Amino acid sequence: MNFGFFKNFLSKGTLGIDIGTASIKVAELSRESGHFKLLNYGIFQLENQEEAIETKQKITKLPDQDIVWGIKELISRSGVKSKNVVASIPSFSTFSTTISLPYLSEKDLAKAIPFEAKKYVPIPIDEVILDWSIINLASDHAGGGQALAGGRVTPTVEVFLAAVPKHETERYKKIMTAAGLNLAALELENIALIRSLIGNDLSPVAIVNIGGRSTSILVVDRGFERISHNYEIGGFEITKSIARSMGVSLSRAEEFKRTVGLKSDSTKVVGEAMISLLDMIVFESKKTITTYENNKGAKIQKVFLSGGVANMPSFLEYFKSKINLETAISNPFVRVVYPKELAKMIPELSPTFSIAVGLAMREV
Repeated sequence: MNFGFFKNFLSKGTLGIDIGTASIKVAELSRESGHFKLLNYGIFQLENQEEAIETKQKITKLPDQDIVWGIKELISRSGVKSKNVVASIPSFSTFSTTISLPYLSEKDLAKAIPFEAKKYVPIPIDEVILDWSIINLASDHAGGGQALAGGRVTPTVEVFLAAVPKHETERYKKIMTAAGLNLAALELENIALIRSLIGNDLSPVAIVNIGGRSTSILVVDRGFERISHNYEIGGFEITKSIARSMGVSLSRAEEFKRTVGLKSDSTKVVGEAMISLLDMIVFESKKTITTYENNKGAKIQKVFLSGGVANMPSFLEYFKSKINLETAISNPFVRVVYPKELAKMIPELSPTFSIAVGLAMREV
């Protein structure tokens, strides 16, 4: 899948930059003999985590010069050499959906989509950059084609449609240029997740990406996003709940979340403080999955958990028991060659770097 909002030529080595709600993550990959090779990685956290949690401050809302400084610091400390960048744009800053249209020709489809998009995109079309990709074509009436006079059938095409505000794309260009980098492509973070976690798997699966600000739930079928839902609960809210229940500082609550989590032999107050929020995430995940299964007659085969919360002790077991589906922690490094000394760290790094690795895997 090659889906982005602008492209330049890349030299050997690609840097994926994931500007998230609590941190900036980078992954530098090269491709050698048909295999991805990890050259470098790094993460830059907001310095005042307590203030960020309290106010839901987001790196994407910081002044541009602060983001530029953070990127420069991260690249300097991690030893990244590549200048060619594929960056992600957060799902809450974009709009995407799947639509069905009569299919006559590529030319006619290209003309029809901007008009059709007006029905779905919540801001004026002239203020966004549109991109689209055909994800399915039904050529027979039973498969979804439209019957016409004389028994002829017009094929119906499913199109994945995405829109990004023009001011956002211009902002990212300026940030990367100021950081001394070449922005080769700007990509939806969900597409990067699909590339790093799903690969060539065509079976229906779900990805639950729990970020600092929100949780993104998407269903992927035949390698394409079919339905997605953003839910406004993430790691920040979980940390705040622990702090309130235990009467501790937000930084201390964050430490409890990372080290204690839902372990049965640890402080019960920590787990109890999170249960209602985690159950809401499970409920929203179930609802999104069930909606797709009922509408498409498909059966989700597996759920991948991504984002920093996925590393929380015993969270995988809890989520799996509640959703009653095969569930795994995301591992974007499964198709990446990395140094042997990183082997013990890969399970911890995987959920956090899923988007950055997927970006660096992009072929432009």
